[in-house]
Amino acid sequence: MMFRHLAWFACCMILATPPAVFAEAVLRLATTTSTENSGLLKAILPKFEAASGLRVHVISVGTGKAMKLGENGDVDVLLVHSRPDEDRFVAQGFGVKRTDVMYNDFVIVGPKDDPARIRGQHDVVEAMRRILDAKAVFVSRGDDSGTDKMEKGYWELVGRRPEGRQYLAAGQGMGEVLTMAGNLSAYTLTDRATFGAYRARTGLDLLVEGDKRMFNPYSVIAVNPARYPGVNARGATQFVEWITGRDGRRAIAEFRVNGEQLFVPTPR
Repeated sequence: MMFRHLAWFACCMILATPPAVFAEAVLRLATTTSTENSGLLKAILPKFEAASGLRVHVISVGTGKAMKLGENGDVDVLLVHSRPDEDRFVAQGFGVKRTDVMYNDFVIVGPKDDPARIRGQHDVVEAMRRILDAKAVFVSRGDDSGTDKMEKGYWELVGRRPEGRQYLAAGQGMGEVLTMAGNLSAYTLTDRATFGAYRARTGLDLLVEGDKRMFNPYSVIAVNPARYPGVNARGATQFVEWITGRDGRRAIAEFRVNGEQLFVPTPR
C-alpha cells in the first residue's frame, strides 16, 4: 500500500512539473555534416554531457539547412562553417553572438590516376580549371552547405563550371559525396576532417591542399532567446562556454583519426 502511495505521489510530481524543466535536460545542436561524419562529435560530446548534465540531440545537415533551423527557432545552438551566413544570422537577430571554435582546411581529392593532372597543386582555382578542361567528373555537395558554397565560389573564379555528366550535384552530406566520388573515380572538394575519416574506404587520394583560400573556420552561435523564448538558452550558453573553453579546446585538439589531428582549436 505504501508503495502505491509513493508511486501515485511520484506521478503527480511529474505531471505537475513544467515542461520547461524537462527541456532543460536536452540541448538541440544543429551542425554541419563534417563535424558528425569525421567522428568529432562522437568523441567530444560525451565529455560535455558529463560536465553539464545535458543530453545533446544532434541534427547534422549542411550549414545552410542548419542555419534555417536556427532561424525557425527549432534548435538551441549552431556549430557551422560559413562566415558570411554566420554574420548575417547574428546581424538579423537570429543568433546572440558568433564565436570562433576551431579550423581546418578544404582539400581537393580524386582518383589515384589523376586524369586532370592536379596532384601537388597549391592553387585551388587552377586545379578546378584543369578538372574542367580535362572533362573529368566532379561530384558536388549541391546541398547549400558551407562546403558547397566554397566550391561554387571557386567555380566563379574559374569563370565557368562543368556541365552535364561531368558535374554531379549529389544533394548529400560530405561522407556520402566522398563515397560517391570514390565509386565513380571522380574529383570532389571536401573538408580535411571528413576525408581523413573516409579515406580508406573511398580509394581517393588527397591531391590539392595549401591554398589560403581553402581555410575553413568553424564557429558556435547560440540562438537568440529574446526572439525564441522556448529555446534552451542556458544549455546553449553552457555549450558555448565549454567548447570555447579549456576543456572543449583540449577535447578538440586531442581528437585524431589514424594519428592525424583534423581540427585545430582557434587560439585564444
